[in-house]
Amino acid sequence: MSKMPNSAELAKSISYSVPQKGWMDIKPEFRPGNYAYPAKEDTMRGLGMPNPHTWAPENEDWGLPKNWEKIIYNALKVRLEKYRSLKVFMDTCVRCGACADKCHFYIGSGDPKNMPVLRAELLRSVYRKDFTTAGKLLGKVAGARKLDKDVIKEWFYYFYQCTECRRCSLFCPYGIDTAEITMIVRELLHELGLGLHWIMDPVSNCNRTGNHLGIQPHAFKEIVEFLCDDIEEITGVRIDPPFNEPGHEVLFITPSGDVFADPGIYTFMGYLMLFHEIGLDYTLSTYASEGGNFGLFTSADMMKKINAKMYAEADRLGAKWILGGECGHMWRVVHQYMDTMNGPTPSCMEVPKSPITGTVFKHAASTKMVHIAEFTADLIKHNKLNLDLSRNDHLNVTFHDSCNPARAMGMLEEPRYVLQNVCNNFFEMPENTIREQTFCCGAGSGLNTEEIMEIRMRGALPRGNALRHVQEKHDVNTLACICAIDRATLPPLADYWAPGVNVVGLHELVANALVMKGEKRRTMDLRQEDLPNVPDEPEEEDEMPEELTGGAEADDAAADAGADNGEGGEE
Repeated sequence: MSKMPNSAELAKSISYSVPQKGWMDIKPEFRPGNYAYPAKEDTMRGLGMPNPHTWAPENEDWGLPKNWEKIIYNALKVRLEKYRSLKVFMDTCVRCGACADKCHFYIGSGDPKNMPVLRAELLRSVYRKDFTTAGKLLGKVAGARKLDKDVIKEWFYYFYQCTECRRCSLFCPYGIDTAEITMIVRELLHELGLGLHWIMDPVSNCNRTGNHLGIQPHAFKEIVEFLCDDIEEITGVRIDPPFNEPGHEVLFITPSGDVFADPGIYTFMGYLMLFHEIGLDYTLSTYASEGGNFGLFTSADMMKKINAKMYAEADRLGAKWILGGECGHMWRVVHQYMDTMNGPTPSCMEVPKSPITGTVFKHAASTKMVHIAEFTADLIKHNKLNLDLSRNDHLNVTFHDSCNPARAMGMLEEPRYVLQNVCNNFFEMPENTIREQTFCCGAGSGLNTEEIMEIRMRGALPRGNALRHVQEKHDVNTLACICAIDRATLPPLADYWAPGVNVVGLHELVANALVMKGEKRRTMDLRQEDLPNVPDEPEEEDEMPEELTGGAEADDAAADAGADNGEGGEE
């Protein structure tokens, strides 16, 4: 891995100057630190992926199959026929440049091929050559080019510098979704056996164990029980969540990172405390132990396969509806794809209705799945939670709109409503960096891997800059989010661009503020750090020495006698 520059050096290194050569004549240079490790051959083979083989990006020969050009041509042809949107995206771009400076990777690198318009052109140019009359006749004059091995390498280099955040699509006058173009190109690369270790290993784990981290059922249960031990230490309240139990109204599914990884575990503890406090009739599953879906970064077929386990488990357990945890790509898949990919829902499932408030979540009538942020916002709106906001007074909080819940779901107000009701000190980042225009963490879509840390920090520059702004203006020390990948990627981002800011999940803050029935005197937050504004516990009076007890008893007797005689007493 190359030496990592500090934040000041990285910012100064960015140049937006116009290259001296045309973009078709500039080839990517692979060196340690600017590409992610390739998937292992055994992993690809175990998943049944086509053409598995061992290869290295730095090698001249990537070991492509002999008929690789035909494989790509046929695979692209199939997808152009299957996905009408892809054909539209290939034909409608007018190169207006509205998206050019909207990508965090272009802002952080200055590389023109990270402009969404030009990144899409990497595929569009090949499409023109093979699938349009103008391209076949006029070639480069019409923006067409022949597919060769350098093009394949270029695809790998740049389409793994796209986090599928869809910010560019927000500004496109034609609504071209560059994220879907990225998804297609990654599928084409997989046809040649070219994948990423950090994506394909989680997919493999999910196939084997039901979650991306490869946690076995017994280990999953033990980890949750350890978290319950910590909750009891902090609150004095014992929680014993059900596992794999049929007959409960709600099946709760969350990303496995919330069960296993710091700081996600504190968010998971928050879920458990909330469910216990409101008496939710729910169960956890050690089979559907993952809400996230790395299939979104692999192929449509893999996305469908991984997603299917949620409905399968709801059907097996007889759950009426599914409550989902804080996750980004889980909710893009659920909101935009699950209904058509895995629907209709099992016959046991019903339109979600909160058993606590009676609210019917009509927008989830088809998927039968509700996001935890909207569920909790509804509880707060109906005054169902006893909250002490002062427990979070040591935190000056800002909120990162995770790309998928924000742009793919339109979930903008619910998490803010929750935040404003569990903490007193909330500050927004600049207007053009939040809500629909939110900037990505720089490491989504399976790019959360250590070997490309410089690329990640370049992509993180816009979010880091906005975070640094509120840190300096409002003394912000806490960045909240509702995405498991963000809870993994934002800590290094904050350490690099805004040192001193900690990352938390929304429901960690909810649990800090939650006053539970039967809890002991709370002195610690979920991280077992001191809570603010906790008065010192009054000291117990020392017992009186035995030799003095007689005098004290005599004084008490005299006082009683005086009271009986009406001396110094009140009637």
